[in-house]
Amino acid sequence: MDLQLSPKLEIKNITKAYKANDVLKNVSFEVAEGEFLSILGPSGCGKTTLLRILIGLLKPDGGSVIKDGSDITNAHPSERGMGIVFQNYALFENMTVIKNVEYALKFHKIPKKEARERAARMLDAVGLKEHVSKMPRNLSGGQQQRVAIARTLVLSPDIVLFDEPMSALDVATRLSMRTELKALQKKFNTTMIYVTHDQEEAFALSDRIMIMDSGEISQIDTPENIVKNPANEYVKTFVLDNLQAKADSLIRFTKGK
Repeated sequence: MDLQLSPKLEIKNITKAYKANDVLKNVSFEVAEGEFLSILGPSGCGKTTLLRILIGLLKPDGGSVIKDGSDITNAHPSERGMGIVFQNYALFENMTVIKNVEYALKFHKIPKKEARERAARMLDAVGLKEHVSKMPRNLSGGQQQRVAIARTLVLSPDIVLFDEPMSALDVATRLSMRTELKALQKKFNTTMIYVTHDQEEAFALSDRIMIMDSGEISQIDTPENIVKNPANEYVKTFVLDNLQAKADSLIRFTKGK
């Protein structure tokens, strides 16, 4: 992807501190239209804080967020054209699946009939047509995640942010959801920014990966280039050594069978 051609999103020198703790230190990067960028790092590296600044839930201490050439640093979340899928999905347990998705349209002055039709089409698109009348508690973890994704996509955001959305899922469901997520991105031609601490997940999903360490970017590049040319010892240890350990474990398990 050529980031030189008017990037979808530009992050310029973002800083954020809590008391004496610098959580983000002059973070700058760009995201291309239609790109899948993963932000990879351990707990406490600043990746979720960065995500909350992008969506507008937090104000940075310094720097700017530029989307489609316009400064949205101080814009309200509803004015950013972005959607977010949280780790816990944040579904309303007292509402059916279709009403959960409809609710996203409630504050956008969409007529009730149109909102119901849009919600139904979106649930069909994510493979939940047969589950529209169920309550969230009667769905599997993967199905609940798809409801959360449908509720985000029904607003037609041109950027979707994900905050570790697969961390609560079992391994088989996570593998299945990776495939579905990439298919949805292609279907809706959406730019996606995906926060994770899972190296394997980042490498399986991403066009590029941004590796963070203590509030700074250690490396941002394609998965292939990160493997071939890790920027420093931290990248090699946190990313490549961990991936190799997982591969070795799988090989031992397979031989054991």
